[in-house]
Amino acid sequence: MAGLLALPLLLVLAAFTACRATTVDYNDRAVVIDGQRRIILSGSIHYPRSTPQMWPDLIRKAKEGGLNTIETYVFWNGHEPRRGQYNFEGNYDIVRFFKEIQNAGMYAILRIGPYICGEWNYGGLPAWLRDIPGMQFRLHNEPFEREMETFTTLIVNKMKDAKMFAGQGGPIILAQIENEYGNIMGKLNNNQSASQYIHWCADMANKQKVGVPWIMCQQDDDVPDNVINTCNGFYCHDWFPNRTGIPKIWTENWTGWFKAWDKPDFHRSAEDIAFAVAMFFQKRGSVQNYYMYHGGTNFGRTSGGPYITTSYDYDAPLDEYGNIRQPKYGHLKELHNLLKSMEKVLVHGEYNDTSYGNNVTVTKYTYGGSSVCFINNQFDDRDVNVTLGGTHLVPAWSVSILPDCKTVAYNTAKIKTQTSVMVKKANTVEKEPEALKWSWMPENLRPFMTDDRGSFRQKQLLEQIATSTDQSDYLWYRTSLEHKGEGSYNLYVNTTGHEIYAFVNGKLVGQNHSANGEFVFQLETPVKLNAGKNYISLLSGTVGLKNYGPLFELMPAGIAGGPVKLVGANGTDIDLTNNSWSYKSGLAGEHRQIHLDKVGYKWQSHNSSIPVNRPFTWYKTTFAAPAGQEAVVVDLLGLNKGAAWVNGNSLGRYWPSYTATEMDGCHVCDYRGKFKAEGDGIRCLTGCGEPSQRYYHVPRAFLRAGEPNTLVLFEEAGGDPTRAAFHTVGVGPVCVAGAEAGDDVTLSCGGHGRVVTSVDVASFSVARGSCGAFEGGCESKAALKAFTAACVGKESCTVKHTAAFAGAGCQSGKLTVQATC
Repeated sequence: MAGLLALPLLLVLAAFTACRATTVDYNDRAVVIDGQRRIILSGSIHYPRSTPQMWPDLIRKAKEGGLNTIETYVFWNGHEPRRGQYNFEGNYDIVRFFKEIQNAGMYAILRIGPYICGEWNYGGLPAWLRDIPGMQFRLHNEPFEREMETFTTLIVNKMKDAKMFAGQGGPIILAQIENEYGNIMGKLNNNQSASQYIHWCADMANKQKVGVPWIMCQQDDDVPDNVINTCNGFYCHDWFPNRTGIPKIWTENWTGWFKAWDKPDFHRSAEDIAFAVAMFFQKRGSVQNYYMYHGGTNFGRTSGGPYITTSYDYDAPLDEYGNIRQPKYGHLKELHNLLKSMEKVLVHGEYNDTSYGNNVTVTKYTYGGSSVCFINNQFDDRDVNVTLGGTHLVPAWSVSILPDCKTVAYNTAKIKTQTSVMVKKANTVEKEPEALKWSWMPENLRPFMTDDRGSFRQKQLLEQIATSTDQSDYLWYRTSLEHKGEGSYNLYVNTTGHEIYAFVNGKLVGQNHSANGEFVFQLETPVKLNAGKNYISLLSGTVGLKNYGPLFELMPAGIAGGPVKLVGANGTDIDLTNNSWSYKSGLAGEHRQIHLDKVGYKWQSHNSSIPVNRPFTWYKTTFAAPAGQEAVVVDLLGLNKGAAWVNGNSLGRYWPSYTATEMDGCHVCDYRGKFKAEGDGIRCLTGCGEPSQRYYHVPRAFLRAGEPNTLVLFEEAGGDPTRAAFHTVGVGPVCVAGAEAGDDVTLSCGGHGRVVTSVDVASFSVARGSCGAFEGGCESKAALKAFTAACVGKESCTVKHTAAFAGAGCQSGKLTVQATC
């Protein structure tokens, strides 16, 4: 009976503890929570780039990876797609997301912005702002500041109502207003207005009374005194805040880089990220956030750019689908655990930096009778020996951490954790693509082949974003002209695109898209005019709106100003620029919501044959959900460009026909030296010369197990859907390279029922190949036997590397182990 009485009491105490008010302050060394200086290890997870069903697992993995905080932007145009119409459901349920963080016992950083950049469409700002008279984005003017304050207050009040701020017992310990404004404020051609605006932002934010400090990232000049300025970048160890009394905060440590449709995949090594983090904490840092820790997916039309891919993987420690990316995840986890073990010394201790010559520095922190030391070697071409309670070899471009200033516990260049190679496996429930039976439906273009029945008319060529308020990728420009007799011309269209299709008298006569860059291009195509009335219909398309830069919102899209001309062979041009143009946003299939596959839609199929390589065509098939719990993707190789839905849920845009550029960085990878994503010296790229994005994430939450699922494609440019197939994504080969005697060697298949099926390599001095393809070296039969016995049939296993593994002609040294899951 006493146990039964105790249970409700325990529940009450647990609820009280979860809701206990927390004080948040700061000083020059750290954020101070409930009077205790804390090291904050944070990771960005953007709630709209995954699904609510994924959130608990992503947050759990972040916590198990050694983080104590989750950071996210707030996505204004996702929450308010039309003025005054709000969306806080599904993957935009921001309160639910923060409650999941709270349930995991983690802190949170709320980055309201509401301009966010983030490679998100229009930087998160709603396009309908353009409709408001007098509107100037991110400058001191009443229309923008009114709308910004209204939305900021809405988000703050939602968080307050849900008791999400620390002072209410919630997880939020920091909040951010604006975003990277310092990068562009000097380029807005109005320094006074920019200064007034950024100070207004700080004052408006502090009026919200959230009870936690406000931060501004990348605001190194003209910093309001009621916010903390912070750093973004690949490296922030040499950066310090602009005034005393505030901590050194790194809001964005870029774990990789975003991907554009014409670019290969960027990879930032685990060694380099660990080096940057260790350097930051060596130089008095105390709050560090990974951007991204999980990148996720740009569902729907949310990708920015222009030309940002649907995948927002970012080479983050958790991949696009939520799988653990090794060795990045594990190598950083070891660093996090070590930093947290030294927390009191780092945030309280007296520190002393000692130079050991150019590019080599030892830092010693001392507090309460304990000392910790960092040794950094910033040479990118040589190892160095440093004497500190013994001699320590510090590899090039690395940091050694000695928690007792005697013994190295961690070196950023020495990876002890496993490497996992992710593989895609065919759907075992049915044989694909053969099992997929397709039907099709033509996009109804007929209403747009004349200039009748538009939304409105103008005698000029209008800019697309302002005209359509970005409610669709597509905007129709239509006009007509009388012509005496038949005639042959070249149709010339100058456009800011990003793509264009031209129809004359109901026939598709030409199409073109811009190269990634300035997005000003031309369409020139021969056309024939009939005697009498002729109709010209131009369909302009966007592929994500610009999200960054000074006055980025004014970058035009569409056939803004043209000119549009018919160029005759004998110099008799017909200028259509100032004709009467009829405008209509979107496609008929969008308005009908064909992607929802409603009852009554007339899909066609003739003996299971369908037309392929036909522009403006809808395709549909049903499929069985792949078994298990591993991530699911659909391979759309063979398609050209369009959009995809599963059971009515948008997977985003697809464009597998776009090939990634060949770049020198595809053929070299070395962690040593500063990582770059632009300019000369880019390295560690993959996927050059391959489809920019072939596979598209299908979250398990979109699928129905045990019953048919529907895939709907809108193929805009003409492709072949019959090669499409579904796959699962899981761990394949797993490897540990360079294990030293005494190391515990752990191999894991990552869960989801995968187990080690074989141990393939257990050898010393392996010098060739990579994980999944190691070869050579001196095989250790003793090691092979030990790992086979411990690992085969197990999801994970740990074996200690001992001297007994040497022998039979092998010299004891660094051991490489490779297994298959």
